Amino acid sequence: MTKISRRLFLKRATTALAAIAVAPSLASCEGLSESESRQIRKIAPLVGEYDVVVVGGGPAGFIAAIAAARRGAKTAIIERYGFFGGMATIGYVAPISVFALKNELVIGGIPWEFVKRLESMGGAFIEWPKANIDFDVELYKLCCQRMILEAGVDIYTHSAMVGCEMVGNKIDSVIIENKNGLETLTSKVFIDCTGDGDLAHMAEVPMQPNPDGELQPSSFCFILSGVDTKSELLNRCMYHNGINGPSQCKPVREKLLAMKAAGVDLPDFGGPWFNNVMHEGSVAVNITRRAVDSTNNRNFSEVECQLREDIFTFTKVLKENFKEFKDCYVASTAPQAGVRESRRILGVHTVTADEYVNAVRYEDSISRGIHPIDLHASKGTHQHRVDLTKPAYVPYRALITANYPNLLVAGRCISTDRQALASLRVMASCMGTGQAAGAAAAQAIANNQAVQDIDTAQLVATLKEWGAVL
Repeated sequence: MTKISRRLFLKRATTALAAIAVAPSLASCEGLSESESRQIRKIAPLVGEYDVVVVGGGPAGFIAAIAAARRGAKTAIIERYGFFGGMATIGYVAPISVFALKNELVIGGIPWEFVKRLESMGGAFIEWPKANIDFDVELYKLCCQRMILEAGVDIYTHSAMVGCEMVGNKIDSVIIENKNGLETLTSKVFIDCTGDGDLAHMAEVPMQPNPDGELQPSSFCFILSGVDTKSELLNRCMYHNGINGPSQCKPVREKLLAMKAAGVDLPDFGGPWFNNVMHEGSVAVNITRRAVDSTNNRNFSEVECQLREDIFTFTKVLKENFKEFKDCYVASTAPQAGVRESRRILGVHTVTADEYVNAVRYEDSISRGIHPIDLHASKGTHQHRVDLTKPAYVPYRALITANYPNLLVAGRCISTDRQALASLRVMASCMGTGQAAGAAAAQAIANNQAVQDIDTAQLVATLKEWGAVL
């Protein structure tokens, strides 16, 4: 008997409402009769049957899809925007952090292949010795698209996942909504790369507890043009290699703090960080911050409106107080505010800050990380930072949860505590876990196994073959 998630539909017009009249059990997650299932399939027709379906086309998702397809799995990727790249391209979060320690790669394989290909297109600048990656947003989108299509992945862009069908604890299909209406994709294995753990949440996977409700704030990044990027101020702070000083622009920060202390009504801010976008006169700006629950639509919508006001408030302050910004203007705001923290699954193993900082090496280590633990305060201007002295590890068990035999997660929603997440949420680390999830999904299908039962030694061998540093 098929069980339908209570979040199967965010009901679309009268046809979907009619289906609920036929299938009232949707609201209570009861099993459906065959006739009820047929009625649902009429309004959400089956349009694709796959080995692997990846939900979310961000840094974890597009790498996961490429990895699965390269291992021979028939793969699809679902993305709610019309392009890929996640927080890099929908959030203007720059640079891609961090691939290396002292000129030695920590994250390799397909993620590094993507970086080198983007560089060859004129869309990336590698900041050694940390190998932070400055990038051109539009070329990033193009490079993603090319690599996904070349791998033979079917793409479903402009498509929102609105539900899933379950058979016991096994995900049987996902329901998407786009201009075609409601559509169904079935798959043998699903990979949740939504950042917010949306598919896992719909499937009622247990999540990490958050008893105090504390979340890192969101930041709405934007592009300023008309900036004197050749000035000493910008030249020292918009490169994040650790050589020219801190990436946080201290002169601007100190001025803003002094203004607040003098009673000027300024919103909370972070950094600020000014980031190279590969075009003279333009920088990506990360300065705004407000606490928000990105999984609550009303809360997120309200706070995004406030953050957009903050963008123009801070732009005015920069124009009036710093000669380097006197001619600047907001050239573009990101399609959405960037999210640092939301849901995380309760996995077979939860990576703790203590394990992470001490570089505990697990038997099933499948990726690594070297970005500092960077925990932004939900209120005020502060952040807690712990620098790593050696690269940390991520176990495969953090990508899976007990009792869900065909679900993997990658990226920001893997199983970590809040402190470890404050490092592992960055894009290079997300790419690393995405690569592992894609390879693991293909391996589970090839061997007809649950994701919990695969041979992790074989998985590690595959990742090393691609160039992963494990």
